[in-house]
Parts: sequence; structure tokens; C-alpha cells
Amino acid sequence: MFKTVSNIWKVEDLRKRILFTLFILLVYRIGTFIPVPGVDKSVLQQAGQSGEGLFGLLNTFSGGALYQFSILALGIMPYITASIIVQLLSMDVIPRFAEWAKEGESGKKKLTQITRYGTVILGLIQGFGTAIGFNRQYQYQMIPGATITDYIMIAIILTAGVSFLMWLGEQITEKGIGNGISILIFAGIVARIPTHVRSIYTTTFVDNAGNLFLNIVKILLVLIVIVAVIVGVIFVQQGIRKIPVQYAKRVVGRKMYGGQSTHIPLKVNGAGVIPVIFAVSLLMFPITIAQFWSTHAWAQWVQSNLYYDQPLGMVLYVILIIGFTFFYTFVQINPVQMADQMKKNGGYIPGIRPGKPTSSYITRVMSRLTLSGAIFLALISILPVIFGSLADLPRDVRLGGTSLLIVIGVALDTMKQIETQLIKRHYKGFINK
Repeated sequence: MFKTVSNIWKVEDLRKRILFTLFILLVYRIGTFIPVPGVDKSVLQQAGQSGEGLFGLLNTFSGGALYQFSILALGIMPYITASIIVQLLSMDVIPRFAEWAKEGESGKKKLTQITRYGTVILGLIQGFGTAIGFNRQYQYQMIPGATITDYIMIAIILTAGVSFLMWLGEQITEKGIGNGISILIFAGIVARIPTHVRSIYTTTFVDNAGNLFLNIVKILLVLIVIVAVIVGVIFVQQGIRKIPVQYAKRVVGRKMYGGQSTHIPLKVNGAGVIPVIFAVSLLMFPITIAQFWSTHAWAQWVQSNLYYDQPLGMVLYVILIIGFTFFYTFVQINPVQMADQMKKNGGYIPGIRPGKPTSSYITRVMSRLTLSGAIFLALISILPVIFGSLADLPRDVRLGGTSLLIVIGVALDTMKQIETQLIKRHYKGFINK
């Protein structure tokens, strides 16, 4: 491990990328402590200590920014929601979007621009709803004497914060170590770990100091669940299915090409932790909208039942994870295009005819792998929530189960990227021995 870290600092380009990423994360963390003007954050802090309701859910993924009601209080979730919508619309829902999706890099830039516009729109909606909802929830004390102009100004400031985070994520992707948006979420979650630990200690050993033995057993069970989640995520993320591919020999001039055997590595969970992030973001959106009408019965029902630590919310959460796992996997890997590319290069899967039979075979294998990965991902996502409820842990700690899943997944992806850079320069990485 120490030799690997030493190797990282020997590579100038990699060292610069890591330092740049750390600098961006420092800027991000500073931004979480810059409050929105005109907001009495002491009211929000006092009310938010329990981590209940929308506060705990949003605060977990914003790295505590919502606890401070800072300019970055909304986090990066509006961008993720906009990305989901654009990708769904690109699946032949809007023909122009579908054409752009097939145009390669130029089409990708156009869709990215649409995603940015969508982020601003969703940021305004979510910022406006958050300001009104919180102010009503805390008896209009968070923004004393608030007017519609105050709400609009706060929504604009929060949307600017989302846009700034979006730009920071793009800078990490371009000039840092990649996966900028995921790394920002990772940093926000990691920043909340000390708070979660303190919350567990207070709830277990201070508020219930009389049941020492039972408290110790509870903590041990929590640690076992955490270790099980870590092992499970690593197991699924590293698992692959190798499909053998044989290339026919071709004679071009006096040289012979092809004839070698290779394989297609299909991951058990090719979508990574993106489905979890998408599912959380999509569940949060209707809850945020319900803040507009928090006094209505239907809005209260939405806020009480759609959190993913509630039975209905948990079922929807599992369905969304499974659905997004399939969706994102097949967006990344197109079996028809893969089969056509193999046919053009003279490749075939032993025992399978080229063309449509090959694409059907790859689709069938991918569907089975993805189903296994999706179910396992869903189980690992809800397992800490269930055990947290049984152990009577604070609500923000129960929500931390999904956070743990995201942290592990992003850490693995980042390690792989660093490993790739090291291997290119003939250095040993984290995984290879």
C-alpha cells in the first residue's frame, strides 16, 4: 500500500490530477459553510438535530450543507435528476435527443448542454420548494417576515450553488481523477461520518447508559452489517463474466491478421452505484415538490410514506434501483452494436452465429447478470436501513446505509482509474500484485 502511494507521487501528471481534485474538494467544503443571506440557520440547526424528514435525507447527500443552509444546500441532486430525465428522453422518446445520442461526441455535448439547462430549472423548483417548505415546517422562524421576493432570491442563490457544484464536478472529470459528480457526493458523505459516529454514541451510550450490555451488542451488530455491506459491494463490483470471442484469420497481401482468442468482460453490476444515486434523487424529487403544499393531506402523505426507510418508500426504492440498473447497463453496452462490430472485424462467439443470434445471446447473458447484480445491489441498499430501524438508531444513521454503498462504489472506481494510470507507466497499483 505504501509503495503504491509512493508510486502515485512519482507520476507527475497523476500527482497534479490528485492535487487538483483535492483543491476542488476543499473549495466545495468551504462552500458548505457559506450561509444563504437572510436565513436564521440556528432555527434549522436546532430542529435538524434529529435528522428527521427531508432534512436528514438532503443533509446526508449535501455533506451537511443543508444543516448550515449554505449556498450549496441542494447539493448535486438536481443535476442528477436532470441527467436521468435527459437519458430517458434519449431512448426514442424525443427523436431529436435520440439522434444526438447516436452522433457521438458532438451529440453528447448537445445533450450535456440540455442537462445543464434542466439542472437550472430543477434547481429553481427545488430551491423554491425547500425554502417555503422549511419555513412552514419551522413555524416561519427560519426566514422571519419572508415574502415571495425573499423566496425567489433564496431559490436563485441555491440554484447558483447547484450550477457551481456542476461546474466543479466537470472540472474534476476533465482535469482531476475523473467521475467528478460521484466524487463530490463521496466527499459530502464522508464529511458526515464523524457526525454519524457521534450520533450513534450519544443515542447508544449517553441516552441509554443503563443498558450497557445491550448497547454493546447493538454496536457489534452495526459493525457486522457495515463489514457485510463492504464485502458485498466489493464482491459484486469486481465480479465479471467472460464471454469468449474468436477472430477468424484474414490474409491481407502477404500478412495474416486475426486468429487470436479473446473475451468480452461483462460486469455483474456494470452500472456501479449510479442506480442508487438515481433512485435516491428520484425519490427525493416528489418529496421536495410536496413542500409547496405541506399543509395539504396528500403532501403530508407523500412526505410520510415516500422516504426509503418507510415500507412503501423502501419498495419503490428497490424497484427504482433494479430498473435503473437495467437501464444504465444497457445504455452503456449496446448488444446490437457490439455484435455488428464483432461481425465487421471477423469475430464470433464459439457456438453462436454472427449477427442477430450473437446480439440475442449477449442480451440474454447481460440480462441474467444485471438481474443478479440489481437484486444484490437493492438488498445491500436496504439492509442497513432495516437493521438501523431494528436497532433503533437515529434516522440520519439509517440513511447512511445507502451512503456507505455509494462511498465504497466510488472509492473502487477511483482506485481503478488510478490503477490504470499507474499500469500505463509500469507501476504496480492497488489491486494488481
